[in-house]
Amino acid sequence: MNFLEVFFISAKEVMINEQIRAKEVRVIDGDGSQLGVMSVKDALKIAYAKDLDLVEISPNSDPPVCRVMDYGKYRFERDKKEKEAKKKQQMIDVKEIQLSCRIDTHDFETKLKHARKFLDAGNKVKVCVKFRGREMAHSAIGQEIITKFGDACLDIGVIEKMPVLDGRQMIMFINSKQNVPQQASSKKKAAKPAENAVKEEKNESNDKAEE
Repeated sequence: MNFLEVFFISAKEVMINEQIRAKEVRVIDGDGSQLGVMSVKDALKIAYAKDLDLVEISPNSDPPVCRVMDYGKYRFERDKKEKEAKKKQQMIDVKEIQLSCRIDTHDFETKLKHARKFLDAGNKVKVCVKFRGREMAHSAIGQEIITKFGDACLDIGVIEKMPVLDGRQMIMFINSKQNVPQQASSKKKAAKPAENAVKEEKNESNDKAEE
């Protein structure tokens, strides 16, 4: 373990100053330099001389590791960063779109418009095709409809979960591209050219065989 790199302090309460119970500790100065192993009493003298605190940052080490720092300032900056991080976190809502096997073109386009609006806002969309009565015997129709719906959203969304039959309904999840790393979407785009290249190679080999 490189003690010069021990800068992180757990969010849990730690032992500082007179709370430290170990007899000897390894001390790291405020600038990151090692001051060596010494008694807690001597370590406290160094910290107090600089008007700073002695903070136990690695209690399970042998001996425990302590750092000279302004603990009050550290906690203030840590809490501030945590609050800023929470503000930046986006709450992703899941919007549901319901389709049917008998949906007409107008309703399909209307629901597609709503789904695209949700995706454009950074939300996730749950698409459901519900089967009523004997429609369960023609689930392929529902599969065709939900697949067509998903394909119409691929420019702004990513199919997160392919259509699956769950009881008397077929479900598919589409996530906004805003929430998906670019690498993941680029890999899916790269897959199609690769497939086409394989097909071209096969066609060339077949042409040569015919010659």
